[in-house]
Amino acid sequence: MLSTGLPQGAVPKLERPGPLRDRVYEALLELITTRALQPGQHLVESELAGHLGVSRQPVREALQRLNTEGWVDLRPAQGAFVHEPTEEEADQLLTVRTLLEAEAARLAAANAGSDGIAVLQELCAEGEKAVTADDVDGAVAMNARFHAKIMDLAGNAVLAELAAQVDRRVRWYYTPIARQRGRQSWIEHRELIAAIADRDEQRATRLMRDHTEHTRRSYHERGES
Repeated sequence: MLSTGLPQGAVPKLERPGPLRDRVYEALLELITTRALQPGQHLVESELAGHLGVSRQPVREALQRLNTEGWVDLRPAQGAFVHEPTEEEADQLLTVRTLLEAEAARLAAANAGSDGIAVLQELCAEGEKAVTADDVDGAVAMNARFHAKIMDLAGNAVLAELAAQVDRRVRWYYTPIARQRGRQSWIEHRELIAAIADRDEQRATRLMRDHTEHTRRSYHERGES
């Protein structure tokens, strides 16, 4: 393992279509989002290039873009480091997420059909399996898919676009508390599904607001127990 510290199997395969710098950017962003690259970790261009099987130039370009977007900090004479989010940054983003998700739950309760509800139930079952297996990465992925499906069932393209802009950061913040949230998160998901199936817009809104608030609070309380 190189000093970059990537675990075996963590580096995603680069897909061939599209500009190389974009593919390197997506690969690095996924590694940051899943915390294979940890906040504060030093990012060495040559080592990342070696991991990804590319030259240093597309890595440099990707790091510059990630710096612009707030995922990476470029420090003079020191190099690139994965950004370490402040508590205020996390709080602001997770608060916005609550607003978007609560409205999505309300609209899903108004619009969802039986097929959509069945998909939510399947995703919930897969998430519960991941928790039982202590598969944190699997639980995080299924959590993202569950919330994305509710956003899809809401049927509001503008709302979905706004949610997509914060989705990666939600995953970033959720990963370190996924085990802490554990089965309780999926119990809350089951309650949400029931409210949506009952077409109870007010209950779905309240449950989603409570659910996302639990996640926000858990993030701030992480490591205290």
